[in-house]
Order: sequence, then structure tokens, then C-alpha cells
Amino acid sequence: MLGMSLLSFLMLTLIGAVVAVAYHNVIRYRFLEGNDALFGKLIIGWLGAWLGSPVFGHWLWKIENVYVVPAILGAIATVQLTVLTGKALAGLASVRPAVTEEKKEEIRPGKPAIAA
Repeated sequence: MLGMSLLSFLMLTLIGAVVAVAYHNVIRYRFLEGNDALFGKLIIGWLGAWLGSPVFGHWLWKIENVYVVPAILGAIATVQLTVLTGKALAGLASVRPAVTEEKKEEIRPGKPAIAA
């Protein structure tokens, strides 16, 4: 049978929610404000918790086919990287190129113009 049980889904949702609330409201590490940003972190945290075991391995406590520690590490890593990427892209978009001052040569009636 493909898929996951409802309890596995709820376990991943709980882990994602705890990490999202901790990042958004406790340590206040955010790129966007409001409940939509918190909900986005919850989704990203769930994906990270789901990918935690395949990436970090299968170790320590297992509850309903979810390895808790790798799931927590995966949720933390994805939320951290998502906010960090958003902040880096915003910083990159706000950088302005350096403006150099153009030197204009004054042309006087008595002075011959030099062709450039």
C-alpha cells in the first residue's frame, strides 16, 4: 500500500507546526509577517519533516513510521533555508549598482571640439 497513515500525517503536521511556531513567534526569525507567513512555514516544516528520515537517516525514536529526531531536524533545516533564501534574495534585489559620475567636457565657441 502506498501512502501514509493518518497518524503519520498528523505526527509530521505536529512537528512542522511546532518548528513553524518556534521560528515565527518565539525566535521571530521571519522574512514575511502575518499568519500567511506562519502557514507557509508550517507547509515547509511539514515537507522538511517528511524528508527528514530519507535525508538524515532512521534513528532514535519511531512513532507511527515517523522517526522523530530526523523529522525535527528536517523541519528545522527547511524552514531555516527558506527564510534565509528569502532574506538573501530580498537583499540582492535591493542592491543598487554604483553610479559613476560622467565627466562632461564643456565646448566653448573659441575652442575646437575634439572628436572622441
